[in-house]
Amino acid sequence: MDNIALGQYYEGNSVIHRLDPRSKLLFVIVFIVSIFVAKDIYAFAFLAAAVVLFVAVSRVPIRIILKGLKPLTIIIIFTAVLNMFWTTSDADPIFSVTIIPNFWTMTLHWKGLINAGILALRIILLLIGTTLFFSYTTTPIELTDGLEKGLAPLKKIKVPVHEFAMMMTIALRFIPTLVDETTKIMNAQKARGAEFSSGGLIKRAKALIPIIIPLFVSSFRRAEELATAMECRCYHGGNGRTRMKVLKMKARDYIFLLLSIAMLAGVILINIYANGYKL
Repeated sequence: MDNIALGQYYEGNSVIHRLDPRSKLLFVIVFIVSIFVAKDIYAFAFLAAAVVLFVAVSRVPIRIILKGLKPLTIIIIFTAVLNMFWTTSDADPIFSVTIIPNFWTMTLHWKGLINAGILALRIILLLIGTTLFFSYTTTPIELTDGLEKGLAPLKKIKVPVHEFAMMMTIALRFIPTLVDETTKIMNAQKARGAEFSSGGLIKRAKALIPIIIPLFVSSFRRAEELATAMECRCYHGGNGRTRMKVLKMKARDYIFLLLSIAMLAGVILINIYANGYKL
């Protein structure tokens, strides 16, 4: 539970930490587009080098970033394995296994093996890039302030931007709290003799019931207490409210956005002119 990266802020004073959250949001959008636009293996190498550079500039320890990938390791492996065996090729297969006679045969080609590795790399780069800018170097309040400021034009068409940003702030704020609460409940149940790692799938699912019920009760209690506290402080939405820290784009933010556009342009040029392996 402690490996969940969402909502975990790493305190620092690097250039990336000091960027305006709106520029980080725009960068992540450009970065995601670059990840999915990349087709050449050299383009992925270019993006991997860019991510390594961002991690070095942010001064966030690599062990913390890799720790945040642990909960998604199974998903990454499962997706890569599926892509590995479902990629067809005209070349000779490495091996072929018949699962169901005359119906299902799993064949592994070199192309499928390479595609699986590239797909895993794509997911890892996507996770590291988004968590680095959205979580480790940006506080939840800064992130939601940037989101509200960036979506401010939608207020003209009656979109509840402030309410959406407030819900996002509360959700991100209470993720670490719920993780700690879950850990405490699990430790309390283990002290009473509960087993969560033994037995079959059905037995493990039943063992989670004593955790889920107290967690739901605790979550509803916290929500009610938060609502009461907001009402006592006369909170009535974002009309007329001011902020302690006013967001303002600086020169470094514009330079950073230009670098992100250059990164996307570089990926497109590599796709066109490079002669590496292509998906």
